[in-house]
Amino acid sequence: MKDKFYSYIEHLQDTITSKLEEVDGKASFKQDLWERPEGGGGRTRVIENGAVFEKGGVNISKVHGALPKSMREYFGVKDADFFACGLSLVIHPKSPMVPTVHANWRYFEMYNKDGKIVDQWFGGGQDLTPYYLFEEDAKHFHSVCKKACDAHNLEFYPNYKKKCDAYFWNAHRNEARGIGGLFFDYCKATDTMQMEDWYQFVTEVGDSFLEAYVPIVLQRKDLPYTQKQRSWQEIRRGRYVEFNLVHDKGTLFGLRTNGRIESILMSLPPHVQWKYDHHPEAGSEEEKLLDVLCAPKSWV
Repeated sequence: MKDKFYSYIEHLQDTITSKLEEVDGKASFKQDLWERPEGGGGRTRVIENGAVFEKGGVNISKVHGALPKSMREYFGVKDADFFACGLSLVIHPKSPMVPTVHANWRYFEMYNKDGKIVDQWFGGGQDLTPYYLFEEDAKHFHSVCKKACDAHNLEFYPNYKKKCDAYFWNAHRNEARGIGGLFFDYCKATDTMQMEDWYQFVTEVGDSFLEAYVPIVLQRKDLPYTQKQRSWQEIRRGRYVEFNLVHDKGTLFGLRTNGRIESILMSLPPHVQWKYDHHPEAGSEEEKLLDVLCAPKSWV
């Protein structure tokens, strides 16, 4: 399964980066191949200063070795080895009219001292972070997510949408990071879902990513915007940074397992503002966004 899934994300990385380069029309992804001293490595691809995308990364990795002490304590195990692979992406567009997007699809195995698999699971999801709320964009993104889920289980979308709203919650701000999407983790074999079934589900979600995001980019990338709107985008990006550094499990896992810092922190936007006690004007489009972030809603 680990070889099968890693082969899938290699191909998916090629597909996504090629399409995003086509949409941008100016910049291309720079590639870095790297190795982890403890075992494994990855292929990082970053795009910067494009016509559409200010900064973005589409990374794949596979790491393995002894489970670090901090992770043993987290999982409640003693001596154990692990294997983890996944694709993680974050795209920060230049225009505040185009939303930031994040996605991740991953697979994990844990082994006993004899090298036998004692646990394995899939995880992942995709979520949208707009700076200005276009409700038709939110409905489109969630409709694609629901379609991918419904092909496997009609309970998946409402369940994983709810988990996404709960996970991407900036508790210290009492607001959501964005308008959500899907979040699923610890997807293990059961009586009704074997690991092959989970593979089919996760890859269907991965394959749906471009359909969910690219039409929104094409619809919004040429809209005019003001410097004031750009400033609002940078303020909201600050909240994005706060979530990633304070709450995000993927970031924390990478830091605790001696992950590659450049790849872990590529999710951070290039230009950010923190204004003291900032509040948008009453009745403004900025306030409209905050109203939704403070009370996640159903989009489909």
